[in-house]
Amino acid sequence: MEEEYTPDIVSVIDEEGKEHVFEELDRIETENGLYIALCPLPENPAAIPEDADDEFIVLRVIPGEGDEVVLEPIEDDDEYDEIGHIFLDRFAEMFADDEEE
Repeated sequence: MEEEYTPDIVSVIDEEGKEHVFEELDRIETENGLYIALCPLPENPAAIPEDADDEFIVLRVIPGEGDEVVLEPIEDDDEYDEIGHIFLDRFAEMFADDEEE
């Protein structure tokens, strides 16, 4: 029996107070901190062209007050490249496993 996929949805409020909705793809923790890979979810999923590029953003997870979590961009280009490549490698492994089934 195949499991039903339920995505983890993340709502982010930007500095201007606008809400953005994402699907959480993966999280990793390194010696430099915790990072999250998010895929933007459009307001109208039916409007996504079939040939749309798969894109994701990488943010650093910072503990906030209480249960609050703060997501911040990675400013250092080398750090961003390193973390981005880790996620890409993990995604390649995940999708390779899916193709083998």
